[in-house]
Amino acid sequence: MNTRIIPAGLFTIIFGLLLIILCSPACGQKRQRTLVIGSKNFTEQVILGEMLAQHLEAKTGLHVERRFYLAGTYICHQALLAGRIDAYVEYTGTALTAILKQPVEGDPASVYDKVKREYASRFDLDVMDPLGFNNTFAIVIRGETARRLNIHKLSEAAPYAPGWRPGFGYEFMERPDGYPGLARAYHLTFGQPPRIMDLGLLYRALLEKQVDLVAGNSTDGLIAARDLAILEDDKHYFPPYQAVPMVRRETLKRHPAVRNVLNQLGGKISDEEMRRLNYAVDGEHRDLAEVVREFLHTKHLD
Repeated sequence: MNTRIIPAGLFTIIFGLLLIILCSPACGQKRQRTLVIGSKNFTEQVILGEMLAQHLEAKTGLHVERRFYLAGTYICHQALLAGRIDAYVEYTGTALTAILKQPVEGDPASVYDKVKREYASRFDLDVMDPLGFNNTFAIVIRGETARRLNIHKLSEAAPYAPGWRPGFGYEFMERPDGYPGLARAYHLTFGQPPRIMDLGLLYRALLEKQVDLVAGNSTDGLIAARDLAILEDDKHYFPPYQAVPMVRRETLKRHPAVRNVLNQLGGKISDEEMRRLNYAVDGEHRDLAEVVREFLHTKHLD
């Protein structure tokens, strides 16, 4: 018998095509019954992603997959556009400047309305009600430094900047509302280029005196707990950053209940509550899912 041998590479391709053909209907059906929630790659984002996931599971009965730690803003946005995720939590100032490339504005309501309108028209995405807190960028130094130099505002930092080593996340270096504009607004000239770091390492590097100034988040629970000091943005450089769930319109058409369920979270999280949630995970090292479950219970959302 004349046996024809199929090359290994071709066999792999054929097998993959057969798998796609056989699995497509089932996989498509499964995706129809599943929501996928994403998040960026820092604690607050994972807490908020878990909050959306738990609340949707409890109130819709749908299966919810978690796809957390998706790097930064651009990756999450692209994942949403491509349908790899159905929703994630974004911040209005980030959406305005980093995604829409619009000038910085200071009015929270105006920024929210513009983001909601532009996301619908440009991307076919819906912006849900704000969750209630504003997580602005926080320029942070060691508490001992703030006390020794008696500085509390960013405008007071310029004379000391040449001797400081800054540390920032990659996204902060590239964003329109990030480092270049901040340096111009406050006349900050550092003695060496900023050190680009993973967001999860910024405070450790600051405490270990590897850097002297970092760009964190105002709702970070470790700031007060680790004797760190936020320098006030007294020139109001940063726009408002209200946390808002972003959702694919296709998802809302497929599962209409999702809109109401997510909007039930609107206005439920204050700045202080977000700081406590972050500290429970980062500072007390508690189980993230348990922290979220307890919070939803206190808000009568379970």
